[in-house]
Amino acid sequence: MENFKNLEPLKVRKMIRKGKIKSNTAGMCHGYVQGNLVILPKSHAYDFLLFAQRNPKQCPILEVSDMGSREFAKMAPGSDITTDIPKYRVYKKGELYGEFDDIKSFWKDDFVSFLIGCSFTFESAMLDEGMEVRHISEEKNVPMYITNIQCEKAGIFEGPTVVSMRPLPSSEVVRAVQITSRYPGVHGSPIHIGDPQSIGIEDISNPDFGDSVDIKNKDIPVFWACGVTPQAVAMKVKPEIMITHAPGYMFITDMKNQKLSVL
Repeated sequence: MENFKNLEPLKVRKMIRKGKIKSNTAGMCHGYVQGNLVILPKSHAYDFLLFAQRNPKQCPILEVSDMGSREFAKMAPGSDITTDIPKYRVYKKGELYGEFDDIKSFWKDDFVSFLIGCSFTFESAMLDEGMEVRHISEEKNVPMYITNIQCEKAGIFEGPTVVSMRPLPSSEVVRAVQITSRYPGVHGSPIHIGDPQSIGIEDISNPDFGDSVDIKNKDIPVFWACGVTPQAVAMKVKPEIMITHAPGYMFITDMKNQKLSVL
């Protein structure tokens, strides 16, 4: 990932489109906004937009495409939603149908695409402040967990919140809260600090998505709402089809992270 840290997003998207990058995108294009993807038929688009509005920590909307458009025109002009992510997931009636390098064969003209804020954005700010982000230093995907924290229902959509976890020394927890609070458009401040069992995580060494990371003796696990939440919701409510990114494999935009900072 170090090879892609300082590349421009357009160049990286083109490399992904050509199949030259297949890894997760943590640490890529340092300083640029990354996003989670949700694609739904028009018949479910309003319900999901309302769901996101009611659950802004889990699903902060960055952009919504025009129906049938394969481009996020505001945040990544010239992009192709069907090819510019290294790995996609397709859910059919709540079941994971498969993971794919592109989704061109699944595309329909009534699809609406949602770009949802990703915590990889505030990780850049943490790194700039000299903080360690454990999964990046270990060259892994961020660990993510399904919790017992329920989202607010909207239309057909309801289900559990997914969180991402970063272990931090106790001396750095307050600073992490301060830094990430500046980015409400990409999940903002943590939603839980400390005991994982109190939010329904029985085994922190066994994430539901992503990779397990080293948690040192004096570390405290810190949990942020995660844009993988819609995938847990899809498994619960079973829409006919939902297409997403694979967890950790994000859409990289042309927008600078600093534009999402409220300070």
